[in-house]
Amino acid sequence: MTPGKDTMKNYDVVIIGAGAAGLMCALTAGQRGRKVLVLDHAERMGNKILISGGGSCNFTNLYMEHEHYISENPHFCKSALSRFSQHDFIALVEKHNISYQERRYGQLFCNENSVEILNLLVEECRLYGVKILNRCTIKEIEKNRDFTVNTNSECYVTESLVIATGGLSMPAIGASGFGYDVAEQFGLKVLERHPGLVPLTFDRDVLDDFSDLSGISADATVSCNGQSFREAILFTHRGLSGPAVLQISNYWQPGDEVVINLLPDIDLAETIKQWQKDRPKTELKNLIGELLTKRVAHRWLELWYHNKPVNQYSEREIDEVAVFFHAWCIKPSGTEGYRVAEVTRGGVDTNELSSKTFEARKTKDLYFIGEVMDVTGWLGGYNLQWAWSSGFCAGQYV
Repeated sequence: MTPGKDTMKNYDVVIIGAGAAGLMCALTAGQRGRKVLVLDHAERMGNKILISGGGSCNFTNLYMEHEHYISENPHFCKSALSRFSQHDFIALVEKHNISYQERRYGQLFCNENSVEILNLLVEECRLYGVKILNRCTIKEIEKNRDFTVNTNSECYVTESLVIATGGLSMPAIGASGFGYDVAEQFGLKVLERHPGLVPLTFDRDVLDDFSDLSGISADATVSCNGQSFREAILFTHRGLSGPAVLQISNYWQPGDEVVINLLPDIDLAETIKQWQKDRPKTELKNLIGELLTKRVAHRWLELWYHNKPVNQYSEREIDEVAVFFHAWCIKPSGTEGYRVAEVTRGGVDTNELSSKTFEARKTKDLYFIGEVMDVTGWLGGYNLQWAWSSGFCAGQYV
């Protein structure tokens, strides 16, 4: 039962979700003098911020391009990324005297830990009078002229309602499909969702060949569906992980084959021919073991080609060995799922939203920001930047 008007609390803006996008939207709206309330069902806000970058928070990337995002509408993200860029967030980080470092491929991390970024957002919210409530369960949302948000403790009335509840990835830290339910309640199309930036798994008959390599990593190029990523791969007891595999998982579909080049910096066939001249009596597994992790090199030759001194290989055999290492073709059986996926691919159809304001076209004053919509970034700070950019842009209009 909805409480009477005299028991309701009124706000200009209610934001559901106290993650990266929600807090960014809140502080931006607060700067404009709006009376803002942020509601979150978790015990602790900003869980994904806290675990980002292994606890050091990969908060953005210096090389921000719309091609680093996946969406049914690949142009949707352009406007927000240009209006609040990586440099704008870096300026905010520097304003709060947070020291940071650049790692590979333009990735920026805190020198200390992720708490600094969360504290930055909370402090900015405090400065502008934003109220944040945790452990708040949303029971019902209604709309007449304004929105009425009924919770487990209070009833709130607001002019603008922002959904910043994220996707389905990592349910252990509070992820849920709440945002998709709200979208469907108000007639918005929600696209099919899949785990993104997630380890790949393999059938038992494949795993039997290399599951004992679990914990070993290798520098490799991983390719699928016209996309390639050069970073580390990590053998696991269920398949493959590591940055290159997480990246390619955003492009992999069930039934697709993944091709892995375990020696991307050399031409193995030519190298073996040179070894035949320089080190003819040395076994091939030992020579390749100098280029690659020894256990991987030895296992590949055990599985797919008999090992022998390098001078005993014919030219045809050399070419075959090179293919085994340069183009290891494998068909994943699936992924590790939302349990460990860093993001959710798919979500609220961007065609239902304004790319300028993030307002739903069918429902005035209803906004969707961050991971809940169909915009998924690469690994490397792109998803947090999307949260900052979409949150900021919506915060200008709520």
